[in-house]
Amino acid sequence: MSETIEAAARRIAEAGLSPARPARDPVNRTAIRDWLAAIGDANPVYERDGVAPPAMVQVWTMRGLRPSTPSPDPLHDMSAALDEAGFTSVVATDCAQTYHRYLRDGETVAVRSRLTSVAGPKRTALGEGWFVTTTSVWEVAGEPVAEMSFRVLKFRPGVADQVRSAPLRPVISPDTSFFWAGVEAGELRIQSCGECGTLRHPPGPACPACGALKPSYVVAAGTGTIHSYVVHHHPPLPGRRSPVTVALVDLDEGVRMVAELRGLRPIIGARVQVGFADGLPVWRPVGVDLPSWELVVTPTVIISTALATRDFQDVHHDRDAAVRRGSRDIFLNILATTGFVQRYVTDWAGPEVTLRGIAIRLGTPCYAYDTLTFSGHARGDEVTVAGRTAAGEHVSGVVRMAS
Repeated sequence: MSETIEAAARRIAEAGLSPARPARDPVNRTAIRDWLAAIGDANPVYERDGVAPPAMVQVWTMRGLRPSTPSPDPLHDMSAALDEAGFTSVVATDCAQTYHRYLRDGETVAVRSRLTSVAGPKRTALGEGWFVTTTSVWEVAGEPVAEMSFRVLKFRPGVADQVRSAPLRPVISPDTSFFWAGVEAGELRIQSCGECGTLRHPPGPACPACGALKPSYVVAAGTGTIHSYVVHHHPPLPGRRSPVTVALVDLDEGVRMVAELRGLRPIIGARVQVGFADGLPVWRPVGVDLPSWELVVTPTVIISTALATRDFQDVHHDRDAAVRRGSRDIFLNILATTGFVQRYVTDWAGPEVTLRGIAIRLGTPCYAYDTLTFSGHARGDEVTVAGRTAAGEHVSGVVRMAS
């Protein structure tokens, strides 16, 4: 079976970039208004300037419920080959979009795609499957206006792993209880000696400088520089999706501390500040934290956004079909998640901000009746975004803004 799938992948990849496939309709305000209403985006710029939200770029060339005539589409063709092999369920996992300019009302856009890679079979939390990656370019009269790398998982329904590992929790002892109480309170506490004032980390019962048994603590500023780091790929960490970057940081107070590094490509000497997530300290780039936003994901939210993004996959509107395909309920599609990430950032940055790209990675599905809580961190012209449900991280990514 693997040989048949790999042969199909080679054939489709060797075909290269597909011919331009035009959108069924020009960019139009009706579709834009429907998308904005479903996402709940009140940004007035799109209506005022007659432009489409950038996260809509993929919407215009979606194949629709009943495509009238077949046309070359590497993702569709590879999906068909995997369907024949029994990998009939699908979930999007990664999407990285770059915007050269926003589409304007009345323009007709066309898309050209190529198959980049097919990897498998892989054992995942949803079951055994194959990861399919394509790259696409959108054009208006031959002018490239946007690009995207897109990855989906095609998997066998009905074989999902039912038990998921809970995240690792810290072991709290009398020597470390003050530290974890500080994490709960949003403080980074460093042990100090009540006799000579020496700071130390990790905590211990006796001062290494004078030997006194008088532990106290100070609240650190939470800023420092990366001393070293490691990128952990294997074995898997409970409750974490690999790879995970762990950094040793020289705090400004003079001690070193280890924690996960998020939202920054690791660079020795880079400035970081502490944040808190999942009951643990984490390092983030020095910048500004965005206010959190909670979105109650009702069935109406899921179905309306699926329709507004022209995604007619049954798992986004038919609960029975979703359960048959290995899910517990209908769930958000990746186009909608991209739209919510865009809304979160532009609501914070203001309506006049211009976005240059959105790159996201999906984790835990966001099902009907979940509450999706967004958090973000801005540094320069980039905003790192995370969206979590009670089950774990649904989305993480980076939004790039024009300088």
